[in-house]
Amino acid sequence: MTDQSITPPPELVQQWMSEFYGTVVAPGEATTDIATRAAQWGADQELEAIQKEIITQAWFADPRHRLAQLRAARRPKPPSAVAQAEALIERHEDGWCPSPAQWHVIREGLTEGRRALEQLDD
Repeated sequence: MTDQSITPPPELVQQWMSEFYGTVVAPGEATTDIATRAAQWGADQELEAIQKEIITQAWFADPRHRLAQLRAARRPKPPSAVAQAEALIERHEDGWCPSPAQWHVIREGLTEGRRALEQLDD
């Protein structure tokens, strides 16, 4: 799952919102965040159930290594703050006014980038 995101696609979030409200509703940033967190929680529950099943079924004499591989494959490290900030900036449109959450991501990316530069030898 290293190339995939657990974030539901915007079209799916809009569909859920529209079904809930009975009319077409464009999801906002908070709604998308809640949908992402719900999807993450569900995926985490499923991963835990799969790990328990691997242990219960005794598919491996010592499953620790396989469980670690499974978790690494299904829960890759999130993109760095710099990569998240770059993605936000690359997707911007003319007249874009970043939300407070987006400003936070950009600020974190700049801070992480500055730290990396400071680590370089002169």
